[in-house]
Amino acid sequence: MLWGVVAALQLATPCWADSAEAAEVPASDASAAPASAPPSGLSRWFNPANAPFIPIPLIGVDPDSGTTLGVIPTWLKTDEHHHIRRIIAPDVLYNPYFGIGFHARVYAYPSVDEQWSVVTGAKQRVERKFVVEYQSGRLRAQRCSFNGSLMYDRDGTPRFFGIGNQSPQSAETNYTNEQESVQAQIGLNLSKAWQLLYTGRMRALDVLPGTLERIASIGDRFGGILGLGTSHELLNRLSVVYDTRDDLTVTSRGMKWVVYGGLASRHGVFNDSLYSEAGVDASAFRPIAKDTTLAAHLAVRYLPSAHRVPFWALSSIGGDRSQVGGVQPLRGFGAGRFYDRNSFSTTIELRRTVMSFNAISTHVELELAPFVDLGRVFARSSTWPLAQLHKVGGLGIRGIARPFVVGYVDIGYGSEGMAVFTGINYPF
Repeated sequence: MLWGVVAALQLATPCWADSAEAAEVPASDASAAPASAPPSGLSRWFNPANAPFIPIPLIGVDPDSGTTLGVIPTWLKTDEHHHIRRIIAPDVLYNPYFGIGFHARVYAYPSVDEQWSVVTGAKQRVERKFVVEYQSGRLRAQRCSFNGSLMYDRDGTPRFFGIGNQSPQSAETNYTNEQESVQAQIGLNLSKAWQLLYTGRMRALDVLPGTLERIASIGDRFGGILGLGTSHELLNRLSVVYDTRDDLTVTSRGMKWVVYGGLASRHGVFNDSLYSEAGVDASAFRPIAKDTTLAAHLAVRYLPSAHRVPFWALSSIGGDRSQVGGVQPLRGFGAGRFYDRNSFSTTIELRRTVMSFNAISTHVELELAPFVDLGRVFARSSTWPLAQLHKVGGLGIRGIARPFVVGYVDIGYGSEGMAVFTGINYPF
């Protein structure tokens, strides 16, 4: 979803033009300047000051889902401080794999302490989605914090290349991933910095045959892999969190450390054990010059015990997102490119604001962020995690509407070529 950055770029030109024209009129003659007539007809739809909504072009590029084209008519609701409080962003799109589709999205930011969102959509073939998320107590000013989500997702794009850090690109297969999950996170806030966090997740996942032409289905090449068909996971995880970041969305200084351990079973709380997990997820942010922040991320995950674990529950790297205890970014490869029992990942970004402007009753900043991603997966806990790392270099382009919204385009290049990702929020 490219709308965050595209909106910033699309709106920049008229805002700059208005500022330049105003600067050319001397103050003493300002009253004599004739008022320009408001746009009419089709042109008013492309002027953010007069349009009933903003028709933002959708150009999504992903190494797994291909190129998606469409339009996102977007409504923004802001408060008296010009902060975005609600975004309504449906879309109509076309994807060469799955045909015509639509989405309805609402992102709401009632306060810095509370957020919620609803996303639903479908395409002509295969894909369906419904996701609801609610967060409260984000600032940890109260004794408890809560984050809950409910998801149904049917995705026809996932790839599987086998198990191991050297799984070959030539072994590429496709599958349809259909999952339902409910997750709740309850945090006991010991102070503004320290939190004890419980995560409970119930998930049912179906790995179904692939539907993409010219790509083998997972069962044709990996018919014996654990995880085909329907699997269940009940995860109980306990984390100790230390967080000194100055802002939860657009961070310029501070750090966040998460040390966690968990147990997963197939059905009951402790019976029919699936795996145990332990890991560290850490981020650090340091300003090094005006409008420039050095951001770094590190994640290590181990599975001390594993009993017939489906491949999708193993540690993995690939794609553009970091999830605590889940997949880690490697932005020159598709999501979940490498799977194995344990994983290591690290990222360094140099985030620099290069321009800012006013648009649609809010303020937008454009940020460039060259980055380096390193990572690997491995089977034995005795393996040195810094050996045989996959390397990716690239550039992130972000449009920021403080205090809540970040839209991005991240372009990475690795050993298998270039990958482009779009979406909202930072990768970590």
